[in-house]
Amino acid sequence: MKKVDFDDMKNRVAVLTGGAGVLGTSMAEGLCESGVKTAVIDLNREAAINLSERLNREYGVETIGLEVNVLDKSSLQEARDSIIERFGKIDYLINAAGGNSPKATTKLEQIEPGNVNDITEGFFGLDAESFRQVFDLNFMGTLLPTMLFGKNMKERGSGVIVNISSMSAFSPLTKVPAYSAAKASVNNFTQWLAVHFGKTGVRVNAIAPGFFLTDQNRFLLTDKNTGELTARGEKILANTPAGKFGQPEDLKGALLFLLSDMSSFVNGVILPVDGGYSAYGGV
Repeated sequence: MKKVDFDDMKNRVAVLTGGAGVLGTSMAEGLCESGVKTAVIDLNREAAINLSERLNREYGVETIGLEVNVLDKSSLQEARDSIIERFGKIDYLINAAGGNSPKATTKLEQIEPGNVNDITEGFFGLDAESFRQVFDLNFMGTLLPTMLFGKNMKERGSGVIVNISSMSAFSPLTKVPAYSAAKASVNNFTQWLAVHFGKTGVRVNAIAPGFFLTDQNRFLLTDKNTGELTARGEKILANTPAGKFGQPEDLKGALLFLLSDMSSFVNGVILPVDGGYSAYGGV
């Protein structure tokens, strides 16, 4: 009978995109706590290097930090070559690069008849280029790393890819159309890849976080001046049975489960980590 724990993960190698972000940092800590050698890749070179050095000191696990643009194939290729040279293989890919932008966000939740501000504050006031940037960061920023790092896994006949989705992928949230569309695409892509890679030894799953306060969404959920919840933040908590926002460390268990051999027959799932948000109908 197979032993049920995370010991199988020790000395495996993970690539974590967006690794220096709020959620990425917590996931990197979870990997290193489990003995996984980790390559933290992020657009912020200093943050990636500082985090990797801290992880190495605190957990005694070999880590590296690399500046990488997940939308640039040549940047990803250089990172892959460096990681293979350092660690010899890639076992895991966690696609955590993503985020939103105020310029791809509407001020209005709904257009009201007769409202003269609808043109600038609703859908018709969105900046198309900012919409594209948010979509590309979340979707293409998942697709391209998978192309580059997933190939190594396929050639070795083993590996696990975990994409980071969102509650907004299941039912689009108001105000964030670009982010919602991109994360819905991530869900679909996750399932497509799981089937496409089904006989290669490479599994593909996703985690759909509920509401966590991050640098990308803080402007929507809290007041910049007072720090108090906005009306939107209050509405979210009212519809989250746990009655609170998630903490970054809440993602660790789900991530480790999906990466480990414990979930060897789990493929093509999108796992909510949301305090019950997706289970609640509002009444």
